[in-house]
Amino acid sequence: MALKQTLLKTLFLLSLTGIGAGTLTFSGMYLYLNPQLPPVESLRDFRLQVPLRVYSSDGKLVGEFGEKRRTPVKFDDIPQDYIDAILAAEDAEFFSHKGVSLKGLLRAVKELIVTGRKGSGGSTITMQVARNYYLSRKVIYTRKFKEILLALKIESEISKEEILELYVNIIFLGNRAYGIEAASQVYYGKSLDKLSLAQTAMIAGLPKGPSNMNPLVNEKRALQRRDWILGRMLQLGSIDQSQFDAAIAEPRTAKYHHSIPEISASYVAEMARSESIRRLGLAAYTDGYTVYTTIKSDLQSSANRAVVKGITAYDTRHGYRGAEQSLALDILDNQATAENGDAATAIDYSPWQNTLEDIPEYGELKPAAVTKVEAKKIEVLLASGIRQTISWNQGLSTLRPYIDENIRGAKIKTADQAFDVGDVIRLRHDPQTDTLVVSQLPEVQAALVSLNPNNGAILSLVGGFDFGQSRFNRVTQAKRQPGSNFKPFIYAAALEQGMTPATVINDAPIVVNDSLLEDTWRPENDSGKFYGPTRLRTALYRSRNLVSIRVLRQTGIGNTIKSLQRYGFDRKQLPRDLSLSLGSAVITPLQVATGYAVFANGGYKIEPYIIDKIIDNDGRVVYQKFPDTVCVNCDEEKTDEIFELFPLLDKTYADKFDDEQVVLTDAERQQLARNASDQLASKDPLENIPFNLDAFEFPVEIKSLLGVATIEDYPRARQVMEQEVAFLVDSMLKDVIQRGTGYKAKALRRSDIAGKTGTTNGPNDAWFSGYSRNLVTTTWVGFDQFSPMGNAEFGGTAALPIWIDFMREALNGTDESHHSQPPGIVTVKIDPETGYRAKPGDPDAIFEYFRSGQVPQSTSDPAAPYDSVFQDQQVTEEIF
Repeated sequence: MALKQTLLKTLFLLSLTGIGAGTLTFSGMYLYLNPQLPPVESLRDFRLQVPLRVYSSDGKLVGEFGEKRRTPVKFDDIPQDYIDAILAAEDAEFFSHKGVSLKGLLRAVKELIVTGRKGSGGSTITMQVARNYYLSRKVIYTRKFKEILLALKIESEISKEEILELYVNIIFLGNRAYGIEAASQVYYGKSLDKLSLAQTAMIAGLPKGPSNMNPLVNEKRALQRRDWILGRMLQLGSIDQSQFDAAIAEPRTAKYHHSIPEISASYVAEMARSESIRRLGLAAYTDGYTVYTTIKSDLQSSANRAVVKGITAYDTRHGYRGAEQSLALDILDNQATAENGDAATAIDYSPWQNTLEDIPEYGELKPAAVTKVEAKKIEVLLASGIRQTISWNQGLSTLRPYIDENIRGAKIKTADQAFDVGDVIRLRHDPQTDTLVVSQLPEVQAALVSLNPNNGAILSLVGGFDFGQSRFNRVTQAKRQPGSNFKPFIYAAALEQGMTPATVINDAPIVVNDSLLEDTWRPENDSGKFYGPTRLRTALYRSRNLVSIRVLRQTGIGNTIKSLQRYGFDRKQLPRDLSLSLGSAVITPLQVATGYAVFANGGYKIEPYIIDKIIDNDGRVVYQKFPDTVCVNCDEEKTDEIFELFPLLDKTYADKFDDEQVVLTDAERQQLARNASDQLASKDPLENIPFNLDAFEFPVEIKSLLGVATIEDYPRARQVMEQEVAFLVDSMLKDVIQRGTGYKAKALRRSDIAGKTGTTNGPNDAWFSGYSRNLVTTTWVGFDQFSPMGNAEFGGTAALPIWIDFMREALNGTDESHHSQPPGIVTVKIDPETGYRAKPGDPDAIFEYFRSGQVPQSTSDPAAPYDSVFQDQQVTEEIF
């Protein structure tokens, strides 16, 4: 008895000593570690890494860039099924404990004693929040003490709902997905609230092993983890037996989903990304910036369709080039099967399917492998594993083999003339028949850009057939010769220097000896014919080369280049020889479209831009574009209203803000901040204004923030062409469509559109640039390698159809809008043969526009202060 009492007493003393030692140890650790703990309040200000997102002007996702895919969600938006699943998986007592689970800690200690290894650690969700937000993942005991202390501190200062919201947004869930919404998009391609119970449980199982329990990496372990969570949910009463049985029976449906844009505009997204990095630095990838571009989603979709249709049409015209590759037959296994006692042989096509899955789908052209060839049909295998029959009328009957850019073979009579088993081909969806038809990856490329001619906003842009196939942006990077597409600028320069649309120039052979060109240059018209004396208007809409050369020589290369510089062209890109008149300059489609905007807006120079504004993760505008804007009816004598509004601002700073790239000194920035803050405070509470001086573009931004900016406050677009000259060129370009090389555009049944075709030698390039009052669009077609397109390919056959298809949709439902005839323009009847004023009663007389000082005064006066038929004595040439 005494021994027993002694033993109990000893155990009691040991326990008491242990408790005391534990208390002293914990107290010591608390006193040592507590000062090192961060303030919990900073959790509310913690900056999650959120990728850069790019949107169209109407809020459609265009692209996403960043190492981490994350879409933060609020607690109220978390589905109850997920809350039940994650608590069942990670912390069933979450809503009852105070941040630390004693059961969990004891379980972890037991595991350590029994196995000698650190296990799960018994961490609650609150402890995981503490670890993820504040601590490293290195497994050391002091970190675990910090984790416990910080969890207790968090629980005492913020609510359970806030803790859970923090947790679901920061956890890593594999495949660059951070947070539950990003994981839902990565694994299932849809929002969390659209997931099934089984899919929700799969997402809830990822925090324990985002790599080794990932359904894309280890399907077996992922399903085991999912099913265990479903069992826990049943055990805890979160779901009933029928829900459990249905979820358990659901197969794995997870697969990797890229960030899916709402509209296809990858070239636009890349332009926006590049400019954002230039403005914001690498923080753009992580700090949750939202970029709104100028792109209109409906116009972008129209542009995509038009470009794909145009490229496909060209490709079809030139014949079928054959299979992309051939798959080996010997990798397929014959599998003997038996059904109802009858032996049958099936082929396992899974090796081919695996190969097809690795072949990218470009421009919605699906890869397929030919599995059977019959006389009038073929059977194909798709990457999805589906076998499909392609009948004779699904693109087979019209196939003609490609021989070269000018020649196709005869139509095939049987399928085996073009296909063999194992051929990898392409199929596209035909919207007219709602079937898949035989197609091929095009080798030719195309580009389209449309912009607002009144401020330069790019409204749609397609830089090639498919961004995944080629990231080379042909709108901004392809420097090509525009050919006759450039002639309107040559004619505009001539009109500025005194010629008129009625000026007559001789269309006759030219032989030029010029060291800057070839030894002897003999340019010709496309037709190879000569048409004699020709009015400028006719020469432009008929695209007469020889007249353009004489016009340039008459006005002078130097004078013309000065005009071209005002229109926005870089003189370094302009050859100083007569070939300039035929479009030998090397420029991009965007430069061409920007130049045509001068004709569309009445003579003003605008700068194209792609980003409208950038918003940070707190919703503040950190950058906004205020473009040079055409304001025809604005007062020319504009006062500096902004300085009247903010008199404390030093007007000496005004010039600095003309250049967006200017970097202010710290002293200048502070002074402007003080001055602007004083003035803003007197107009509107500062706390309601997202004022960020780093994005300060003075002076329009301040007025915009105050809500008082109008178009008259925007920077004025500079007038670079007299309004009368712009009107004359516009009227001549309308004739290109009504009676010239752009006649196919008459299909749009509009009289307010104008434009010009262009084709270069080869032909290597096909162009069409045109516009309405509020939309200018340039299209280009050609090969990146400058290969010839074929003798029958011109601007009117290859590029114009793309322009028509786009403008048909872009202008649908809009009223016609014409420029008013300027006061300095008069209309006079002329003799179409001579360009002189017509005689009274002349039945062949036509109306022509003139600047008021250039009207022919009699029937024998020319319509310009030049000889009616130009004879150049300064150039070695023969004029016949």
